[in-house]
Amino acid sequence: MARGAEIRLTKLQRIREGEKPRLLELCSGCGGLSLGFAAAGYSLQAHVESDPTAAQSYALNFGPPEGVSAERWEAPRDMVEHSVEEILDDLGSASPPAETFDVLAAGLPCQAFARIGRSKLRSIAGDDEAFRKDPRARLYRRFLEYVEAVQPIAIVIENVPDILNFGGHNVPEEICATLEEAGYSVAYTLLNAAFYGVPQMRERLFLVALDQSLGIRPSFPDPICHADLPSGYQGARTVALKYVPSEASRFLPIPRPADGLAEAVSVRDALRDLPYISEHFRDPATMRRRGVSDELPYRSYSGLSDYARLMREWPGFRAGGTVTGNVVRLTPRDFPIFCRMPAGADYPQALRIAEEIFAEQLAADPASAAPGSDTWNELRRQCVPPYDPGKFPNKWWKLDPALPSRTLTAHMGKDTYSHIHWDSRQQRTISVREAARLQSFPDGFRFAGSMNAAFRQIGNAVPPLLAKAVAERLRKDLMATPVEEGARSPTADSIAA
Repeated sequence: MARGAEIRLTKLQRIREGEKPRLLELCSGCGGLSLGFAAAGYSLQAHVESDPTAAQSYALNFGPPEGVSAERWEAPRDMVEHSVEEILDDLGSASPPAETFDVLAAGLPCQAFARIGRSKLRSIAGDDEAFRKDPRARLYRRFLEYVEAVQPIAIVIENVPDILNFGGHNVPEEICATLEEAGYSVAYTLLNAAFYGVPQMRERLFLVALDQSLGIRPSFPDPICHADLPSGYQGARTVALKYVPSEASRFLPIPRPADGLAEAVSVRDALRDLPYISEHFRDPATMRRRGVSDELPYRSYSGLSDYARLMREWPGFRAGGTVTGNVVRLTPRDFPIFCRMPAGADYPQALRIAEEIFAEQLAADPASAAPGSDTWNELRRQCVPPYDPGKFPNKWWKLDPALPSRTLTAHMGKDTYSHIHWDSRQQRTISVREAARLQSFPDGFRFAGSMNAAFRQIGNAVPPLLAKAVAERLRKDLMATPVEEGARSPTADSIAA
């Protein structure tokens, strides 16, 4: 048996004797994936995150392992600039990587794996081999170096669905082929967070690799909720799956909700116990002074949803009678528009409402009615957003309280018009805590940095409940079959079946 296989066999036996799988996460962000794995019974041994604020958030929520100082634990690190050996040395660990970690997880940027525009790269660089020198390709090779050093018994990669069709190239198939050569059984699929208890229709690719000695192919969690995905999600799936091979593919069918499952968690059930916020239009000075870490009491109402209760009582992250993150953007021009928008309305509807408000203002002040005058132009600027509805049809969106939310993105760090609160009385976009709830972060989870930084971290994160479902299924797979030396891995054809 090869040395790497021997190392992985020892790890499998250790886990089957009852010890927790030890996790190393690359590109951890603020810790959404880690939170899900920790809730599923994994031990968080180290993480790598280059953004200082996200790394600080991670440290705020997950204490360092025994013997690691808090200062070292919260330090940002770059997976390209630092080897896993250097990271362990910096954390004060003398153990070699292959003896320290059992599972390697990563939310790597899709650019790291893509062979995009080789002709364009050649023309820009004047070098036929320019694509091989692209930093994104080096990041992919760097990830494989971590695999070689860590010798994990399992690997989990999360990414956007477009990685399946990145310039016509199916990156997960390339990753799978490489990992098979390294001794792993591999599979990938698409999972929608709304099917796993998250109040958000968020589609993501997950790739799982298992040591071949298990003799089984990786599997993915069964949905626990039902949701009717809008046509846009179905269309995106079609585009993403275009380059999945028809034969010998490692792609597994997308899990479908079974009949009789409960409906997905709605926005209303996810958010309605959180604080009522109106200071942004009643007393803007108060909102300007409020920080992400400042607390407000929960709203009182009967019938607290199971989801809201989970967010309040998540083990290790229990909240008391107050909650943080009650900050929203100050965009006074748009508050009256938010108020009038119906649930589910988008930017073209918002623009029509703004024009109505402008007409009402003109009628109330006839002196402003001369089109093209300075007064007219200024009044229009105060009432009507300047965006072209043909270019930004989905720039604004008012949440439908009866449905899960649309996908949260890192762009929320710049604006949150994609998630306008459904309660017209509050006439605002969502708060940091509401975004965290929609991503399934518990109320006791803290975010370092400013409001914009917090929104960006939340939008970049893996929903913890989705991560927990993947982690639990992975742990079952690790325990499912007796370890047999030399067991044959499943073929690509069997994985695709």
